[in-house]
Amino acid sequence: MPNPTGYIALVLHAHLPFVRHPEHEEFLEEDWLYEAITESYLPLVRVLGQLASDKVPFRIVLSLSPTLVSMLRDPLLQGRALRYMDRSIELAEKEIRRTRENPELCELAGMYHSRLSQGRELFAEYGHDLAGAFKRLQELGALEIITCSATHAILPLIAGNPKAATAQIGLAVEQYQEIFGRRPMGFWLPECAYAPGLDAALKDFGIKYFFLESHGLLNGAPRPKSGTFAPVRCPSGVHAFGRDMVSSRQVWCGLTGYPGDADYRDFYRDIGFDLDPEEIRGHIQPDGKRKFTGMKYFRVTGKDEKEVYNRRLALEKADLHAEDFLRNRIAHVEKAAKAIRKKPVLVSMFDAELFGHWWFEGPEWLDCLARKAHAGFKTLEFITPSDYLERHPRAQRSAPAMSSWGAGGYFEVWLNNKTDWVYKPLRSAVERISSLASRYKDSSGSTERALNQACRELLLAQSSDWPFQMKMGAAAEYSAKRAAEHLENFNLLCDAAESGDVELLRLAELEERNNIFPGLDFRVFC
Repeated sequence: MPNPTGYIALVLHAHLPFVRHPEHEEFLEEDWLYEAITESYLPLVRVLGQLASDKVPFRIVLSLSPTLVSMLRDPLLQGRALRYMDRSIELAEKEIRRTRENPELCELAGMYHSRLSQGRELFAEYGHDLAGAFKRLQELGALEIITCSATHAILPLIAGNPKAATAQIGLAVEQYQEIFGRRPMGFWLPECAYAPGLDAALKDFGIKYFFLESHGLLNGAPRPKSGTFAPVRCPSGVHAFGRDMVSSRQVWCGLTGYPGDADYRDFYRDIGFDLDPEEIRGHIQPDGKRKFTGMKYFRVTGKDEKEVYNRRLALEKADLHAEDFLRNRIAHVEKAAKAIRKKPVLVSMFDAELFGHWWFEGPEWLDCLARKAHAGFKTLEFITPSDYLERHPRAQRSAPAMSSWGAGGYFEVWLNNKTDWVYKPLRSAVERISSLASRYKDSSGSTERALNQACRELLLAQSSDWPFQMKMGAAAEYSAKRAAEHLENFNLLCDAAESGDVELLRLAELEERNNIFPGLDFRVFC
């Protein structure tokens, strides 16, 4: 692009907690993955692949958490995702028949059937491996894929023992290199949770940049002269990019953001809750409890009365919102360029699952954004942080401040009176495995296997997802149970390793169920 006024870095963070239950034929929380595959990841692959095929230059950053990558590559979960799609297609066929007397609803049922069938074909085209699909998009230049901590741990809350943060970062980098065939340039700090010194840990693994919430950058010492419009160089030499709140809020804000527009599809009105249970038997929980099916016929409209969803109007609105976003960003970078006297970069960061799952039209909005920017908005260029640093390697030195993008800006979402019970045993567990890793570094056989699995259990217990859901009330009971079970498994395995009495059947069961990081070596905690 010839001499743009400024840049925009669009960053999507894709993450789901590690939920895998081979011991059950059906497990409700596994639907989180299947919904995300069907409604977000496959649509993103389709849109980005078509843009690359059409030679539309559109560069974005995609953070793939190691837990998500592990699940996307797991044959058991791939098979269950395919079963989920087949059932959804079957439901759409039933809905076409059920709604045949209502042309509006029948047309929507047909739209769902077509989208689901196309998604299934795309899933098969990539051998059911979406990590491989994203790798291909990176090779085509559409994506820059980065990683984050191994099990999405809030690093400042576990970094009392430096080995905990080092293991989380190191295992993530190792997995990334194995799957994507290169080292990651960037790192997503889960929940943008930063504490001074973490940048040095990232540097040890070759990371060039990471992201912060805006106040983490603005409260740095010294305060950055360019605000969030340029990265800073941390004491370690790693660069920190701050979130641009204005552009981010325009998309994700629940009150004023685009997804809340009246013409977009309403997420919550789902036939899984609207229809008689007998009409959707086989598509809700086996015990008859209701759940989301993905079949939704209404638009946002108002709180009470909902109008039928009109796909044509929704896509027209996505096109208008893409143009509105671009025009606002151009005005934004022009004003910023005058203030800081260099080319600004706006960093807009979102959860990837917003696009398609929560905001049904989100992937189409991205498509419109790319095509419009290419066709007529030449003063704004979509860029990745690596691209930016290559063109503008000089940056102000500043030490960022402790921060996160959670409510309140710090860590109370994950550390509060509902969740504080988990952190003391987590710290004790890190101290215990560090000691055992040194004492048993020459072990082999069942002792080595037990300690390797103990590490997996500890890493999974450190996940930010459990305290988040305990606090927010969504799947709180399940999340508390998961955290407690992983800690219990950890201690039982360590006891067995120390006593030399490893129960092989129990060990094999845990290795099968919690099989993340199959090549993990407990000596990572040495």
